[in-house]
Amino acid sequence: MIIVMKADTQPDSPELAQVIQMAEGYPGVSTQIHRIEGATRSVTEIYLLGSTGVVPIEPFEEFTSVERVVRVTEKFRSIGRHGVGLEAHGFDYNGVHFSQDNLHVFPGVCAVDEPHNVEAMFAALKEHGVVTSRAGAYKPRTSPYDFQGNGADCLPFVFELAGKYGIKVVAMEITHESHIDEIQAALASSGQATGVLVQIGTRNAQNFELLKVVGQQTELPVLFKRGMGITLEESLNACEYVASGGNRRIIFALRGMKTNLGDPHRNFVDFAHVPVVKRLSRLPVCIDPSHSVGSRAMSPEGLLDIFNVTAQGVIAGANMVLVDFHPNPEQALCDGPQALLMDELPRYLEDVRIVRAAYEERVAKIATPPTQGG
Repeated sequence: MIIVMKADTQPDSPELAQVIQMAEGYPGVSTQIHRIEGATRSVTEIYLLGSTGVVPIEPFEEFTSVERVVRVTEKFRSIGRHGVGLEAHGFDYNGVHFSQDNLHVFPGVCAVDEPHNVEAMFAALKEHGVVTSRAGAYKPRTSPYDFQGNGADCLPFVFELAGKYGIKVVAMEITHESHIDEIQAALASSGQATGVLVQIGTRNAQNFELLKVVGQQTELPVLFKRGMGITLEESLNACEYVASGGNRRIIFALRGMKTNLGDPHRNFVDFAHVPVVKRLSRLPVCIDPSHSVGSRAMSPEGLLDIFNVTAQGVIAGANMVLVDFHPNPEQALCDGPQALLMDELPRYLEDVRIVRAAYEERVAKIATPPTQGG
């Protein structure tokens, strides 16, 4: 059971203490307090844990400080919407707001190689008013002989260049808990020149010990990529590991499923699940068209498959797009064949704008009552 307090109720208020006292008066029930910082309001939630099946809702609804009481209906207690009971508040990080109501594009290099390539990427983003990017320092690879990333050695110049060109958030995958410490140390040394969205890649989607560690730190938000060969429910439960540790600033990413049914694409595109994730959870939803398609294949109309797949996710309501670009794809040390070119950046951003506008128009039409008569 989750008790949602009214927005003006503070965690240390006597009104909240009274609700907790009543809740813990039921045998076998304990409580946890969670504060959710949204864009327009902050909300305190009380989680009732233990034998809550026999706890009645009505006594709590009588408190004037209680907004609503919600029965938990899904396994993912912290991230779930539980029917229509809980709102998706979103979160702010380093001046950027992430929620189920907006959209950010994260174009960037899949793996950091040379400083001049990172600088060219960030400079192009600044020119087009983009303040979010991706830059992989740690790269888990299928083969032990493939490039594994430059690791902590590249963090100083990545963060310095991000600050120079006004990049506020960089999405960066980690594969070990020590990488969190390395990132935080490098950010501190840079004078917090930028922010990092810690990415849990598909290969670590069920690395539960890593998920617990990422959840126990609350400084860096988390981008969780759906496991390539597990169910949606299993992936959402993996996010619950992060949230249950205390870090609820999570974005859920769809990146395609591992199955030959998706051939000739690299993975079977699962972007129809964008509205499903938004319905089941309170998490913003990201799409990764680059790793879904895996190539620069083009339609007869002259649109790259990556453009078309991006459009599928955005028109379904995606809140973030993680996409590979590279100034010199032929020199890229990871996933060069799927990287978009720098001169394609303005066209790609415009295509995303067109499709997002179509999505917003669709939503507006639903919200507008139909006119009467002929």
